[in-house]
Amino acid sequence: MNLRQPGTPAPHDFQANHATARSLLASITPALTVVASLVGLYLLWHVAATVWPSRAFPTPHQVWTVLVKDTVNGELPYNLAITLARVVAAFVLAMAIGSAIGILLGMYRRADRFFNAWVILFLNIPALVIIVLAYIWFGLNEVAAIGAVAVNKIPTVVVTMREGARALDPRFGEMASVYRFSTLDRLRHVLLPQLQPYFAAAARSGIALIWKIVLVVELLGRSNGVGFQIHLYFQLFDVAAILAYTLAFVAVMLLIELLLVQPFERYATRWRRRPA
Repeated sequence: MNLRQPGTPAPHDFQANHATARSLLASITPALTVVASLVGLYLLWHVAATVWPSRAFPTPHQVWTVLVKDTVNGELPYNLAITLARVVAAFVLAMAIGSAIGILLGMYRRADRFFNAWVILFLNIPALVIIVLAYIWFGLNEVAAIGAVAVNKIPTVVVTMREGARALDPRFGEMASVYRFSTLDRLRHVLLPQLQPYFAAAARSGIALIWKIVLVVELLGRSNGVGFQIHLYFQLFDVAAILAYTLAFVAVMLLIELLLVQPFERYATRWRRRPA
């Protein structure tokens, strides 16, 4: 006999609703944690700036005021776009050249032994030296600026991709030979899937390194961009403006990481077995 009153949810309905609520809570917990962390940082910053009022330590409100003002008058978006264009150009150049060299060195041991000293040398040359030499040799222009940034990043890409090429499974190459894969098929189905984790690691570290070097390049020899603006506001001792431009650019790079880099990495590694 069914003793449940009409309109009363069945026990399995309560279980299903409870499971749904737990799943929803688990999905939003990371986002809530990030929001809580940022709110805590904002409050700490606000309290510290209020307790210790100084032009060298502006409040979040002062930084936000500068950010809004320069966004409305177009100065911030313009310089931000210029810097992002340099970041993209240097990133593409460094990844293309560094990946090609790294794969070749990883696959041909004799070449690796010969050029290993070159890689170590360029890894240890300070970025500032390369930037200064590029401006002296090629002038204060975009080619020198973007080239100096790319040259600073290429050695690290070479090292990462070289390790990836060394770790290639020869069995997949033998399978490709048996089935007579074309060069394009070998590249698409054998080489790139195995190198993808190394490429992703080089790309992620590359973005973090390149945008920082771009700011130095702009500070030393360009007349626009976020680095130039930070240098300008440094001369004026305007810390609020320095922080406004810094936070705006960091926010953009974080958006690129979350909306482009991480989704592409998940898509490229969708064929890999996920842990249970």
